Amino acid sequence: MAIPLISPELYAWVILPLLIFLARIADVSMETIRVIYISRGIKFLAPIIAFFEIIIWLLAMEVVLKDLSNIVYFMAYAFGFAAGTYVGLVIEERLSIGTVILRIVTTEESTDAIAAFLEAEHFGVTYLDARGSRGNVRMILTLVNRTDVPRITEHIEKTNPNAFFSIEDVRYVNQGVFRPRAQRSLSGIFDSLVHSHKRK
Repeated sequence: MAIPLISPELYAWVILPLLIFLARIADVSMETIRVIYISRGIKFLAPIIAFFEIIIWLLAMEVVLKDLSNIVYFMAYAFGFAAGTYVGLVIEERLSIGTVILRIVTTEESTDAIAAFLEAEHFGVTYLDARGSRGNVRMILTLVNRTDVPRITEHIEKTNPNAFFSIEDVRYVNQGVFRPRAQRSLSGIFDSLVHSHKRK
């Protein structure tokens, strides 16, 4: 008589909960990315992600519903949901898809240095005079790729550590001056597809 390689107890209390946990990580991370894509108007990728997301979710739910008395299944399902949310945000951050508007409020003295840096990097720059609670300031507006934000903010902090800046996602862009993006990664390919879709 053949001896089973995996005992029923090990399968029920370890392997299946682990599979549920991994399935939840997969489908929740996909859901997080899908929602972000929808919010940024990326219509052609969101349905593809949704298709695979719901298949994985149904497989996980089927296992959980087969044995509602097994608390380990519920815990694996809940922990997978939490971990999947985090993983989805990390993946989205690494992909750095989309365009953002960068608003910089700085002193008149540092405006030229910041604007010159942005123009040298081939970013479109618009700046105007403004007045804040502490006196006259300059506001600089520029549209940049998300992948370029860390380098720009690092330069701003070096030029004027007291400068105020905010970053906001842009759903749609009609016209503008954009720095060419290198197509050396998956994120670059996605971003080029997004830009071509938005400019049609």
